[in-house]
Amino acid sequence: MRIVVCVKQVPATNDARIDPETKRIVREGVKAILNPFDTYAVEEAVLLRNRFGGEVIVISMGPEKALASLREAISVGADRAILLSNRAFGGSDTWATSYVLARAIQKIGQVDLVICGKQAVDGDTAQVGPGIAAHLDWLQATNVNHVEDVTDRDMKVTRMHEDGYDVCELAFPAVLTVVKGINIPRVPTLRGRLASLKSEIPVWGPADIGTDIDKIGLEGSPTRVVKTEPPKPRSTATKKISGAAVDCAIELVRELRLRSIL
Repeated sequence: MRIVVCVKQVPATNDARIDPETKRIVREGVKAILNPFDTYAVEEAVLLRNRFGGEVIVISMGPEKALASLREAISVGADRAILLSNRAFGGSDTWATSYVLARAIQKIGQVDLVICGKQAVDGDTAQVGPGIAAHLDWLQATNVNHVEDVTDRDMKVTRMHEDGYDVCELAFPAVLTVVKGINIPRVPTLRGRLASLKSEIPVWGPADIGTDIDKIGLEGSPTRVVKTEPPKPRSTATKKISGAAVDCAIELVRELRLRSIL
């Protein structure tokens, strides 16, 4: 089984700000980490590889510093990694990003499964995974919290939604986006860290994956951000409830109902 995991490097803190001119997140000078949801995607890919054989390939689109996140993925079990990096990719929205990732997956070839984290914590759109499936015209399951069964031809997974969960059967090739509850990501070992430092990670540009230049970057992105503003501050008013336990419970319920109406 050949599994591709798509990961993203994101700001490590809530201090990232929006550039008022470009309407994009300012990443310079902010510590970056592997997107937390993507750690679960990497772990699930490694678990599947260990059970059924094959290889795990991790890819990311971003600047050169994203190599650190790719090496982190290798340190916890990924077999190899590929960085998609070029100025032409800059400013890509989720549509253009998923297009670039899909083209890279096609170049890798003979891929059975693509796994992504549910969403990136900087954008919170949850659109890239489904976008990849759309560009590739593959089956997909989002918000997957359990892989029930895998055969040579298909897999059965459980996906969460607002009303409960669905059990889905997908023929390969397929795309999954996974949630936190699917596993517990492992901690890299010293051997894994050393192996990741020795790994050669190729860098692919638009020409390497045969992208249409009109479909990438800012100009190739149909999304236009016209305005950004911080959310309104939440009320910090507190109320102390005292008395007998029953009376406190009644008062708490009353207060919660009142605030939900407001």
